[in-house]
Amino acid sequence: MARAMFEYTKRILKKVSFDPNLFCTEVKKAMHYLLPYEIEELKVFVESMIKSNPELSRCTVYFV
Repeated sequence: MARAMFEYTKRILKKVSFDPNLFCTEVKKAMHYLLPYEIEELKVFVESMIKSNPELSRCTVYFV
């Protein structure tokens, strides 16, 4: 079940990557329901998204 949530989160983040505010909101929500090792994977995924969309970089604050 948890893995399904991680995949769902990635799908949502790809869809909302056009809006940095919405993207950050979804990242923040994901931090509450993902497992610790999935959060690390999410961090890697978000960093890859930032390479193609630099305006999303302010969302990295949630990984500190």
